[in-house]
Amino acid sequence: MADPVWAMVMFDLPTVTKQERNSANNYRHMLLDEGFSRIQWSVYAKYFINGTGLTRTSYLLKSELPPGGVVRLLKLTDSQWAATVRIEHVLAEDPKPESPPDALLLF
Repeated sequence: MADPVWAMVMFDLPTVTKQERNSANNYRHMLLDEGFSRIQWSVYAKYFINGTGLTRTSYLLKSELPPGGVVRLLKLTDSQWAATVRIEHVLAEDPKPESPPDALLLF
């Protein structure tokens, strides 16, 4: 069995026309429907219990990509994901802590 991986999807989609904006929004909704979590506006991440599940997702990302769009798929191990650093300029004196990610359900 393949090791667990995190997949980070970063994309740049054209949004000049109304049709392009609709296509970009549909792509974002497709990522959410596939279980990705939004990290930033055009950066999404998902945990895969094994790397083989990522193969189907990479085909889906390519087949649903709107014309003129560019996607980068980055695979990260658990230790690489855990080593990431989040830097934030906080305006409030007492910031709220970041909520933990949703639990992974196994059937």
